[in-house]
Amino acid sequence: MEPILTNYGKIIGIDQGAYLEYRGVPYAEPPIGELRWKAPRPPKSWEGILHADTYANCCMQKPETHPLYRKEFYGNSAFRRTPSEDCLYLNIWTPKEKEERPFPVAFWIHGGGFLSGYATELEFDGAEYAKRGVILVSVEYRCNLFGFLAHPWLSAENERGISGNYGILDQIAALDWVAENIASFGGDPGNITVFGQSAGAMSTQTLLTSKLSKGKIAKGILQSGGGYRGGLVQDMPLHMQEEYGKCFAELAGVSSLQELRELPAERILDLLEPLFEKIFPPSKGLFLLPVQDGYVLDSGYDEAIEQGKIPDIPLILGTTKDDLLVTEEMKEQGISGILHKGCVEWAKERKRQGHGDTWVYYFTRELPGDEAGAIHSAELWYMFGTLKRCWRPMEERDWKLSAEMLDYWINFMKNGNPNGNGTEMWIPCGEDGFEVKELG
Repeated sequence: MEPILTNYGKIIGIDQGAYLEYRGVPYAEPPIGELRWKAPRPPKSWEGILHADTYANCCMQKPETHPLYRKEFYGNSAFRRTPSEDCLYLNIWTPKEKEERPFPVAFWIHGGGFLSGYATELEFDGAEYAKRGVILVSVEYRCNLFGFLAHPWLSAENERGISGNYGILDQIAALDWVAENIASFGGDPGNITVFGQSAGAMSTQTLLTSKLSKGKIAKGILQSGGGYRGGLVQDMPLHMQEEYGKCFAELAGVSSLQELRELPAERILDLLEPLFEKIFPPSKGLFLLPVQDGYVLDSGYDEAIEQGKIPDIPLILGTTKDDLLVTEEMKEQGISGILHKGCVEWAKERKRQGHGDTWVYYFTRELPGDEAGAIHSAELWYMFGTLKRCWRPMEERDWKLSAEMLDYWINFMKNGNPNGNGTEMWIPCGEDGFEVKELG
């Protein structure tokens, strides 16, 4: 296996037989000490060869507490990672074939409500993509208070007078690293698909909205998070996030930026729950979110769509049948919910503006093994091809659905269209009425 020369030094990964894998590649300096709550800085160069054979830490976070998701995705100790502020790393899965280069690149952003989650969870893997001729990159980024805290003290020290958005700046730094280095791995920096689920979809919409990502994203897939006039994204003014930051400083009992930075990481995490108890009711939902700071985001999400600020690139949008914000009454009536409505409305608006094709899906497969249904995140097992890792008694139809979704996702990443290779036709939303592809 030949070492790869990046802009920062040589690395060597793992030969997995059918593909190559590079684990724990640094894309920025560790955001520790004085770099806590600052924009990421490029990694330092290294001498010799970096052996990228070990997955890195996940961002600082508490273990998953919801019993359903704890069992679903976090029950296997082999896939648990150590939380740390030193977390700015990415992982790369590449095909072995050299004659088919350059390969399209898929840039995966994990979910977790901007509070938790990590790039190498049990359900995530780039193997099936690499085997099919796509390079997959998964990225760690700062979450919760470490990634989204804003405060007047932090804004005052910043040359732009802003704070927050560190987690999004991490993602942009990782995207820049990929654009600058992926050709050395056989990838095409001009054909990067950014995709994510839940907070990862919200992040994808944020990157599409931000001028800092302009020209870097060729295609996007947003799963259960992004949308127009519906979805999980919400406009968060900087001044409001700064007020939440003041509440945090009061809870922490600190009176200066220096004292704030000197707080042990574990102490910051311990204060997250009491902060939520204080802020969550008036905020009416998640509040540690990307903020409109005039730099990363200079407009609201719906406004950006209406004003044509989103790149005119192919998109796939979709949700699951029993997704977030779908009530039992809605399930009984067969109503799809506001997240799905946000996908369809975005497709309609893109069609109205004469933009390129938008494919919308609706994942309806009720997971076997219990009565959970087609829950939020249910599709991850299928579009990553990781059914073998799941505890559920998968059936033949599940394997067939997984193969179908992998074909759609990979066709899209290669050609900007999910159709091809014998897949059942998926009509773009807006071409014939407002078509939605049921995946189930």
